[in-house]
Amino acid sequence: MSKINVALLGYGTVGKGVYSTIESHQNRLQRLLGKEVKVVAILVRNLEKHVAPDDQVLLTANFEDILSLSDLHIVIDAIVGREPGFTYLKKAIDKGCHIVTANKEMFAFHGTELQTLALEKGVGLGYEATVAGGIPIIQTIRQLLQVNHFQKIEAILNGTSNFILTNMRKLGSTFAETLQLAKENGYAESDPTNDIEGYDALYKGMVMSQLIYGELPCIDSVKRKGITHIQPQHMKVAEEAGLRFKHVVALSKSNDEIQCKVEPVLVTDSHPFYQVEGVQNSVSITTDLLGTLQLQGPGAGMFPTASAVLEDIIQLENKPKASPAAKNSVTDQDTLLQWVIFCEYPEIEKSGQEISVIEKLDDTTWIIEGEVIPSGLSHSSSTNIFPLKGRYERKKLPLQV
Repeated sequence: MSKINVALLGYGTVGKGVYSTIESHQNRLQRLLGKEVKVVAILVRNLEKHVAPDDQVLLTANFEDILSLSDLHIVIDAIVGREPGFTYLKKAIDKGCHIVTANKEMFAFHGTELQTLALEKGVGLGYEATVAGGIPIIQTIRQLLQVNHFQKIEAILNGTSNFILTNMRKLGSTFAETLQLAKENGYAESDPTNDIEGYDALYKGMVMSQLIYGELPCIDSVKRKGITHIQPQHMKVAEEAGLRFKHVVALSKSNDEIQCKVEPVLVTDSHPFYQVEGVQNSVSITTDLLGTLQLQGPGAGMFPTASAVLEDIIQLENKPKASPAAKNSVTDQDTLLQWVIFCEYPEIEKSGQEISVIEKLDDTTWIIEGEVIPSGLSHSSSTNIFPLKGRYERKKLPLQV
């Protein structure tokens, strides 16, 4: 094999970024791999909307044209949605091609099957670009932390929602106004549901769950909550208290059951996510030996995603010796949980359980502490409750209610 032939599935932002980066970093790729890396075919949905970047590149709307290539080594999936990507990749693996994918939704639901097929066929499978864009979180877990046992993961994995929360706070604007700003800046799709309702972050959490725990969380037990209900008044009160809203994915294991939550939380200035602003992503890993490690960087975009794809190409034949190891999360039994609650004081009284009020921020906002959130509060339609991460120190004597 004098060169490595690559087919691109999809030629939108990610596909164009991958092609451009292969061209611009060709010398480095040849130095690392010992061969030229050449894009020989590109699959698009509509031929009339695209022009081949090179007259030696096959531009086609028919995947069978790509499968018929006699000397194809790597297929890169840069399309979206569960299908047809899943079917295409199964066929490519069956042909004996290595696979690299940036398709998070497809891989969240079909990653295990694809990995099994790749193992049977003896081909490599890379999926770094499915989680956190340019942050090398997958390779860090697979290759660099093989002795450690993972205890929990917390992450900001959606740049759109982080951009909205950051600018609602900074500009004092409404959710709708800030969503429009995100669209104008190219950070939100015309239909932003996956981003603002937490589906995108959930898919990425599912990919990490498969990697760390070897299985998916039970979908029925997953908590997924978006950010559309956050109001400017919530932002104002939180800012005055030194708190910031973040949309966080939390993964852990308790009693051998995987816990997965995607929800808006408030963080103190002592929490590592406090300074993660705009479209940045961040992943915080806690292990038994290392303690807590945080990685931060761009979570999306043409070249950060292309970076992840190309790094996967380099690592395709460097298979880890074993799957990551995980432990049940260890919690300090003496540490109580904290929440910020927006409601009328009488509703706190009606919760039916003893809780500590750490701080009254205004007439309708309280910081409370307890072992569990009172069920009467959590099911109230007139109450907004946000977990508080990073200890909030008492500024007044606690009150029992």
